Amino acid sequence: MDTANFLFVSADAALITDLAWQVRREGHDVKYYIEAESDQEIGDGFVPKTDDWRAEVDWADVIIFDDIWVTGPDQREGPGTNERGDTPRVGSDVGTGELARELREDGHAVVGGTPNTDRLEEDRGYAMEVLEAHGVNTVEHHVFHEFDAGIRHVQENPAPYVIKPLGEVQNVKRLLYVGNEDDGSDVVDVLRAYEKAWGHRMKGFQLQRKVEGVEVAVCGFFDGNEFVDRVNFNFEHKKLFPGNIGPSTGEMGTSMFWAGKNRLFQETFGKIEGWLADEGYVGSIDINCIVNETGIYPLEFTPRFGYPTIALQEESIESSTAEFFYDLAHGDKPEPDLHGGYQIAVRVVLPPFPFDDEKTYDENSRNAAVVFQTDDREGIHLEDTKQVDGQWRVAGESGMPIVVTGKGETMGAAREQAYDRIDDVVMPNLYYRDDIGERWVDGDGDRLQAWGYLGP
Repeated sequence: MDTANFLFVSADAALITDLAWQVRREGHDVKYYIEAESDQEIGDGFVPKTDDWRAEVDWADVIIFDDIWVTGPDQREGPGTNERGDTPRVGSDVGTGELARELREDGHAVVGGTPNTDRLEEDRGYAMEVLEAHGVNTVEHHVFHEFDAGIRHVQENPAPYVIKPLGEVQNVKRLLYVGNEDDGSDVVDVLRAYEKAWGHRMKGFQLQRKVEGVEVAVCGFFDGNEFVDRVNFNFEHKKLFPGNIGPSTGEMGTSMFWAGKNRLFQETFGKIEGWLADEGYVGSIDINCIVNETGIYPLEFTPRFGYPTIALQEESIESSTAEFFYDLAHGDKPEPDLHGGYQIAVRVVLPPFPFDDEKTYDENSRNAAVVFQTDDREGIHLEDTKQVDGQWRVAGESGMPIVVTGKGETMGAAREQAYDRIDDVVMPNLYYRDDIGERWVDGDGDRLQAWGYLGP
């Protein structure tokens, strides 16, 4: 394709730096806007910046939003982390879906959502209503706006439940709680604790019945009219430590593969494709599910890019990434060349991730050098990084400098490549999970095949 102009917009935290860098490396003109003051150095030295994205709209051939959240004028901060590990910023009720819709109505090509698709993530009850209205099987779930009502429900219907906060506080990932006790007593205890600590901010929550099985996310790219033919299936690793132990993070790593529109797709996105077309949605949309021998149970939507999932998807697109998103934004039925095997991504982090502790960050991580033992940068992806006089350095405030990816004909080969690449990275105090992809090898893949979900 000819050289095109790409405008990347982070209306809150900086998340899309790596995709902007990839598009620029393919020879296209890029401008990147970051709203959050604490993140504005992220990407310096890698991509050109702008301090007024609206002034660049007419320049851009494609406008790409990275999230649904928009920083408002009344920013507030509290403990906890969002998808990238940040404290969520709160303010404007207008999400990027509203901005994207307005731009499309003015004739611009945009990768981004709509107000209703934003709501799929912001309001879990609404998301379940959309699924049920289109005949998608869902887990038993109930939305409560009072803690006493939720506690009473668990006591009257004893079972293991998952607590999922609603609204902006849902981005505090450590508040999601997966119950273990058959009588639900631990869920009751946690709800009582949340009422004391978070009652002023947690205006509601959803209780989902806990379902055992394989957790898998179905991710499709939608061009405003239909899904791209190839579908991405990925497996998230959200806990901090290997073995799925410790506090929840935005994400510590992801394993994935691409396939056709199999049963997992047909029984989820296949049923709401018309609804997304009516919305005019453009971009990546993900639905996380629990799957077992009795059925597919959608849990939650991600109507935007996932992180670090997008870095891994870049790694597996073997044709032009820029052309893929250009065609997606223009509704031109993109047909990317994709790696046919397996891929994994590992998030490499520094103290105090995933917690907020300015003193620890200043002492251990701020402006730290990211050093490589080889000149090869294959599989190295940017998160909170800048470049100063040719030296990569940690940027921002989150302690998430890079993502390292690998791919191979087997999941084991993808793991080996990724971890070999990590061995060439030198940063004092770095840490990461060393078990990304093991769940597939240890039986998740066999179970999905045996239950007949993967198909052709």
